[in-house]
Amino acid sequence: MQAETYQITADAGRKWQILGSQRYALTEKKGLAFLYVGHQEESFKSTDCFQKGLIAASFEQAQTLIEDLTRNNIPDVVFVDLPLNKVEFTRFCAYLKERSAGKMVVIYNQRHLDAAKIKFLKQADVVDDILDISLDGINYSDKIQFLKRVKSRQGGLSVSYNGLMENNGPVHRKTSIVKRVIDVVLASLIILMMLPLFLLVALAVKLESRGPIFYTSNRAGRGFKVFKFYKFRTMVVGADKKIAELAHLNQYTSNGGSTMFLKINNDPRVTRVGKFLRNSSLDEIPQLFNVLKGDMSLVGNRPLPLYEAATLTTNDSAERFMAPAGITGLWQIKKRGKDDMSAEERISLDISYARKANVAYDLWIMAKTPTVLFQKSNV
Repeated sequence: MQAETYQITADAGRKWQILGSQRYALTEKKGLAFLYVGHQEESFKSTDCFQKGLIAASFEQAQTLIEDLTRNNIPDVVFVDLPLNKVEFTRFCAYLKERSAGKMVVIYNQRHLDAAKIKFLKQADVVDDILDISLDGINYSDKIQFLKRVKSRQGGLSVSYNGLMENNGPVHRKTSIVKRVIDVVLASLIILMMLPLFLLVALAVKLESRGPIFYTSNRAGRGFKVFKFYKFRTMVVGADKKIAELAHLNQYTSNGGSTMFLKINNDPRVTRVGKFLRNSSLDEIPQLFNVLKGDMSLVGNRPLPLYEAATLTTNDSAERFMAPAGITGLWQIKKRGKDDMSAEERISLDISYARKANVAYDLWIMAKTPTVLFQKSNV
């Protein structure tokens, strides 16, 4: 049974059509709701991951409907299935942003768009995704939940791509008890043993460069869970604001790969102490506290900055998020020190780990990690 919707008419009650609690429990989502705007709702597939939904025939009807809802009941996502009218759509998106504080996800049906229109939507920064909503087997849940978390932190985000997250995409696998015990015990022991070094590093960071000792940022881990990530600060204050002007130095771009990851050789933002910390991996020590908190594991796939994670929600890459976020992992020991690692290779290694992950495999990776910690390149 799929989520039921109703067509808005002059005498419609304008209330959510809600499924039974049993079906809702199967989705493991907290009441995801959609609003479909278009004339061919019968072609809108894969609605079974939603608890509730609405249909409007035009932007005007959609806006009238949303006005009748309280702020807490507005849809999580709007699917637009109309020929593109740039003025009307841009005006509607501005309304959605104001009504939802920029947190409502907007997805446009690809079948109405040619290359020029797709380019316009990307440049206008008004959609979060472009895909063919008539296809079966799409699981929107994780994608929408992730985009909502990103938008709540950044006040809006445009992520345009032509991919899917199918039913065999990311799932929220529970960390095994044995793995969790190993993480807590080893992380606690390492913190105790390295406490004097921890204090020395903190002092060195503070003496060389004004600013905080720690660098914190929002990162996406398993199942696109967003958490606060800790490292010793290795760059000058405000380094994140300089990403755009240094994009031409991105190693992945220069190697002909995609720009979903960012790595700059001889990064001018890195301080002298920071360079030593990166080469020795001592900047990673604070992540042991992420491990104790349960945000990360000692072994897993690296948690990604939100701007990188937002490009990896398609079915050919999102599988990497099945594994827990980790301090060390497969691609660190396989490719560390090699400047020719492409973004595709990195994703492939992440997916390989996600498929093979078990305690024995983790112990093997941990045993290999010390031999690569002091190589020069910081991947």
